[in-house]
This record gives sequence, structure tokens and C-alpha cells, in this order.
Amino acid sequence: MLDIKWIRDNPDALDRALASRGAEPVSSKLIALDEARRAHIVQVQAAQERRNAASKEIGKAKGAKDEETAQRLMAEVATIKEFLAHAEETERQLNRELDDALAVIPNAPLEDVPVGADEHDNVPYFGRYQTEEQAAVARPKKRVHPFAAKEHFEIGEALNLMDFEAAAKLSGSRFVVLKGQLARMERAIGQFMLDLHTNEHGYTEVQPPLLVKDDALYGTAQLPKFAEDLFKAGEQHWLIPTAEVPLTNLVRESILDEKELPLRFTALTPCFRSEAGSAGRDTRGMLRQHQFNKVELVSITTPETSIDEHERMLSCAEAVLQKLDLHYRVMTLCTGDMGFGSRKTYDIEVWLPGQNTYREISSVSVCDDFQARRMNARYRQGAEKGTRFVHTLNGSGTAVGRALIAVIENYQNEDGSITVPAALKPYMGGLEKVDA
Repeated sequence: MLDIKWIRDNPDALDRALASRGAEPVSSKLIALDEARRAHIVQVQAAQERRNAASKEIGKAKGAKDEETAQRLMAEVATIKEFLAHAEETERQLNRELDDALAVIPNAPLEDVPVGADEHDNVPYFGRYQTEEQAAVARPKKRVHPFAAKEHFEIGEALNLMDFEAAAKLSGSRFVVLKGQLARMERAIGQFMLDLHTNEHGYTEVQPPLLVKDDALYGTAQLPKFAEDLFKAGEQHWLIPTAEVPLTNLVRESILDEKELPLRFTALTPCFRSEAGSAGRDTRGMLRQHQFNKVELVSITTPETSIDEHERMLSCAEAVLQKLDLHYRVMTLCTGDMGFGSRKTYDIEVWLPGQNTYREISSVSVCDDFQARRMNARYRQGAEKGTRFVHTLNGSGTAVGRALIAVIENYQNEDGSITVPAALKPYMGGLEKVDA
């Protein structure tokens, strides 16, 4: 959620930011709602002051035996009390109207985010490599297959280890049943990622709930705007669309000590998404499913360190693909392709030879205090009495199912088998190949 004080001070900046995202200007509406709220507060304060003053005047009038004045003042106080009796509910209503309006406004992109309409306007990012040539040297090379590369589902089905028909009987479309060595490989990938991030990157492993309440989803900005993308579970809970939700909300309604920051959490969980806006896209295979596993990374930082933490988190996600020796590229998302709560997002796109294209396998975003305001997550600097909102970041470290797809397609052999990457062999009991 954006700060209404910042919006009052920078209305044109907000409208420009929204325009860059393809949204309509709203600063005047938000300021009008805030003005109504502030005017009511001033009115309440004036009424309280007048009530107190009139009460004293009543005593004086009665002391002077001026009954007419006393009665008039008593009638005035009664009217003020009636107003004040309803004023608290009116204030709650005005606050709610402003909060509801702010809750559906996306975050303002950072100044260096490229302006664009959609994924076609995203820009390659080379980061610490500075140039495309340096990045090409540092990143794993594309695998060259001396045969026509197949897609992951063709390979998995031919091995009889990937069953979409059985999954459809159980649950409908966009589900899969993995069996045998492919099921083990998927498990191995998740465990490999967790070990990497906890042992080498300093993240604390968490096993969070998979069911969360409305407040948690509101805190990370999935609600109220994206309810159709979620699965409701009973009257009070939702299935998590990503572990970002419970991990980030670990600091909700908290005041941290600056010495505790940064906090870095990771979790391997199932994720559940309705894919409401993706009808007809990626209907074959495992690329876009209602249920999938993902290793999530979340950082809680001070405002001064969040940009550096964003670069650090990107490098942690990149390390997964480097150790798996999978070719990839990094893109800076344009304003029109960024997530709702993000101020800047990097996408890591892995090369899939079966599709002969790059596909997203990780998104790494810095949100500034956008989520922290919704969660009321703060920290205190040293001995200062006041508090500041933390900054939050999240990223996939990475999507397990898509990493499995990438391994299958990149490590496929002409005989239909799949070579096990060196990084996964310890998790696969030393197995060299996945075959029938």
C-alpha cells in the first residue's frame, strides 16, 4: 500500500507511475478521500473542544442563576454528544473508504524500470557482468543436441513416468502425476535448492502453513485485487499461491530491532493457483499448473539496504541454474509486466531446447514498504522512539517443476533417457540416468 502522505506530496509522480503501468490517474480521488477523512477529524476535535468549553459555561451559568443560558448550553452539549456518538463509526468508514481505494493501487515503479506495455518490452539485464559478452562467458552455455530435441512431456510420457491422463481423472486439467525416477528427481531438485540456500546463502529454512487467512493475503497484496487467482479453502482460509505469503507475514504486526535485519527465509512448499487469466496458454505439459512446488526466498531489510539485497537475491536464484549447468538469461521487467506489489522485478528465464525458447523460472522483486504498510511491519533504529516500515523482497529460488522441465529437456538423450546433472546425483542415490 502506498503512503497517502507521499501521494499528497507527489500527486503527479503517482499518476505518471500509474500511467507507465497502463492505469488511470487516481491521485485526485485519493486526495479527496483523505481530505474528507481529515476534515472529519478536525470537526470531531472542534466538537470535543466545544463540548468541554460549554460544560464549563453551564457551571458558570448555573452559579449565576442564569437558567435560560444554562438550558441553551445543555441543549448544545446534548447535540454535540449525539454527533460524537456517531463520529467514531463515521471515522472508521472514512478510513475504510481510503484504505479500500489505496488497496487496489499498484506500487510505483523505480525510476530505472523500463517503461513498456507487456513482456515484449522487457530488457535484458547483465548485472554484475556489465555486458552481454561477460554474461555469456559467466553463465552456462546452451546445450547442443545432435538430434531433434523433444519437449518435457513427450520425454516423460515415453518413459511412462509422467501421467497427465491419470491426473485428469483425479483432479482435472493442469495437474500431473509423476512416478518413479522422475518423482524422485523432482524431490531431489527441491532438496538441492533448500540445501544451497540454507548452507551457502544464509537463509533460514521455514516450514509454513499452506492455509492462510484473509489478512495474510491482504498483507502481501494478493487480496483484494487477485481473489480470482486463488483457491478458497472453507470459510476462513485460502490455499497459498506462493510461500511468499506466509514467509513475509512472519513479521506482520511486529516491531523489529534494526540489529535483527536482514531476515532471510526460505521454504519449499506446494503452491496453488487457479490460473484464471491463462485460459488456452500452456495447456500441454507441466509449465502452468494449478498445483506445483516452489522454493521461495524472502528478505526483510531496512530501506537503505533493500536495493543491494535485491541484487543479492537475484544472484542466489541464479546460483541454482549455474550449479545445474542450465543456460539462462535475466530480464528486467517493464512497468506493464511487473507484479502488482513490485517496484522492480528481475525474471530469470531458463532455456528450453524442446520449445526452442526461454521460459520464466524465477521472479525476484523488491517491494519497498508497500507490503510492510499493509502488514504494519516495522523496525526501530537504535534508541530512537519512532519506528520505520521495513522493506520486503521475494523471489523464486526457484520453481521446482519448471527446473524439472529444464533438466528433462536440456539433459535428454537420443535414446529417450535423461542424464542426471552432477549437482543432483547425491540426491538421486548416485543414479546416472533416468530411463524406462
